[in-house]
Amino acid sequence: MSEIEVNNEVNNENKNNEGENIERPGAMFRQRSHTLSGLEHPFLPDPTHPSSIEHLFKNNILWAKESTKDNPDFFRNLSVAQFPDYLWIGCADSRVPANEIVGLIPGELFVHRNVANVICHTDFNCLSVIQYAVDALKVKHIIVCGHYGCGGVAATMNEQRVGLVDNWLRHVDDVMQKHHKRLSKFDDPTIRLNHLCELNVIEQVLNVCKTTVVRDAWTRGQQLAVHGMIYGMRDGLLRDLHITASSLDEALSKYKNAVNQLPE
Repeated sequence: MSEIEVNNEVNNENKNNEGENIERPGAMFRQRSHTLSGLEHPFLPDPTHPSSIEHLFKNNILWAKESTKDNPDFFRNLSVAQFPDYLWIGCADSRVPANEIVGLIPGELFVHRNVANVICHTDFNCLSVIQYAVDALKVKHIIVCGHYGCGGVAATMNEQRVGLVDNWLRHVDDVMQKHHKRLSKFDDPTIRLNHLCELNVIEQVLNVCKTTVVRDAWTRGQQLAVHGMIYGMRDGLLRDLHITASSLDEALSKYKNAVNQLPE
């Protein structure tokens, strides 16, 4: 059923069942149309429900209206296809919104996020995202972005037990053990944490470069560069970690330089 058919069916049901309540997973909806900010919206949650998130729907309506103010075909064009030049692999931290901090609109950035921006060679979720981005979308850049003060990295550094995620953070622990000698020179825990966040990004960039998907793309001559950067939440600025690579050999060479340029 097409989107238009779904909307028509919903509108017809709304006319025939004005005010009738129906239950849907996760929330209660009133089966009637609502009008907010001048826009018709058939599926707003019941504002009387104790767990209502109606404000998010209101924000969505305002955002959709603002997005089409200067470009009425904005969503129509987005619905046809996406042509991003960038794949962003970042941390799931809610304070690091990928599109916003690089000033890109929907459709311009393909995004994958997880705790501590880890690229693991047995994580088929992340690998599938990379494969689709490289082989189907033909992105030209893969960006691994971490951030200072990362909670996952901090939990690892402080040997803090969190729960199931401890198993995932073993990958960050591997980075910490690998660079233990360098990190142990810093007495200030904040400085040590920030450098571990940087080293984690550098290691994850190398992991991306070693994936079969990226190596195969380079073998067939596809234009593709992998970058590593880190975000500062205190000033909102990105910092390049100087490990941009367009081949595995370049990645291995840049890796050594990127690590050695960090303060000791």
